[in-house]
Amino acid sequence: MIDQSTICAITTGQGGGAVSMIRLSGEKAIEIANNVFKFPKNNKQLIDQEANTLHFGHIMKADEVLDEVVTSIFKAPRSYTGEDVIEFSCHGSQYIQQEILQLLINAGARLAKPGEFTQRAFLNGKMDLSQAEAVADLIASNSRASHKVAINQIRGGFSTEIANLRSELLTFTSLVELELDFSEEDVEFADRTQLTELVTKIESVITKLTESFQLGNAIKNGIPVTIAGETNVGKSTLLNALLNEDRAIVSDIAGTTRDVIEDVVNIDGISFRFIDTAGIRSTDDTIENLGIERTFQKIDQAQIVLLLLDLNQEQDQNLKQIDEIRERITDQELIIVGNKADIVDKGVMTMILTEINLDENENIVFLSAKEGLNVDHLRKLLVETINISQIDTNDVIVTNARHYEVLTKALTSIVRVKDGLEMQISGDFLSQDIRECLHYLGEITGDISTDEVLGNIFKNFCIGK
Repeated sequence: MIDQSTICAITTGQGGGAVSMIRLSGEKAIEIANNVFKFPKNNKQLIDQEANTLHFGHIMKADEVLDEVVTSIFKAPRSYTGEDVIEFSCHGSQYIQQEILQLLINAGARLAKPGEFTQRAFLNGKMDLSQAEAVADLIASNSRASHKVAINQIRGGFSTEIANLRSELLTFTSLVELELDFSEEDVEFADRTQLTELVTKIESVITKLTESFQLGNAIKNGIPVTIAGETNVGKSTLLNALLNEDRAIVSDIAGTTRDVIEDVVNIDGISFRFIDTAGIRSTDDTIENLGIERTFQKIDQAQIVLLLLDLNQEQDQNLKQIDEIRERITDQELIIVGNKADIVDKGVMTMILTEINLDENENIVFLSAKEGLNVDHLRKLLVETINISQIDTNDVIVTNARHYEVLTKALTSIVRVKDGLEMQISGDFLSQDIRECLHYLGEITGDISTDEVLGNIFKNFCIGK
């Protein structure tokens, strides 16, 4: 049930500023606001004003003017929460903000809990659960890519995809359950061939959605990029060059980096989480070996691996490193980075290009991390590897771990439906598996009801005629 109390909170960021906004939402929002807001030159009342209007006036504390504010009025159901909403734009003084809040509480409001305005928007049908969750993602977005994905989800891209799947599946499960009422007559309302085609389609869509989580999670939290290579090839120098700061200790002594160093940088609207790792070599140093083991773990977890080579050393050793990394990685993107290009002959680079035979998911760049030569080219290559331009407003990308978990369960259920159709199991068992898939899909949007199937049957069929 929806809490009927009127809630209030500061909706702008913490701290002082030029302007702040305080929001009221609930049945008595306008009445409570009317108690503290006064028009400056007449006896008008806020409670008598039209919806979707702005009003300049004073917030009064007893007979004193506390602040000059602009008040916005939104009336149910045409508001963010679906309730009556008042928004005060006041000066950004923390003292003023707290005093206004106290006045509103004394007038009958209570402080809103974290996320309660959006929660009420969901409960009042202004958005579904996945859209509500996307609000938090939008607020937390720190790159063009994460913003693009979040805004698409708020606009209902993900919800529409799920709703379409549920709608089609509901139609068939209604027919399958209708058959149970006529089991003695051995009738078949649901065309099993069409149902198989639908289930195959749904399996494909859910599989695509679950597979998108790897990219979505990376966009949300930063694309993990592991910088790997032997000791003293310039990994820490490259990290510092990419970050434009001295983040990692640089030394001529081999094995300086013994632990993992991470930092995030935004490149052309995409957040990359660079991970500098311990150099890979054989050593008796216990602590360094622990660092090397973590290097291999980070390589396995990365979406992009930067294999750094020292062009100034024996090329057979470099080619051996490339082969070893290729054996280690699976579906990660590999960028081979030839370092110290400023002090080697161009023939060395030509030889490496001739020998390595780049695969489809591999690229190579020659640079000097110390001098900054071609580092911008590496940044461009990283952006091209992710190819954010392919993520348009029509793309549905899963970024939420809860959605991924529920989709995985839905996929298991729909695979059971597909197997059941192939084995020609009875309609009651088939219906149970379909219901389970519908349940999980409904968990994503928050739209779950065991009466939904029955409602669909009565809506589309006239029993007894």
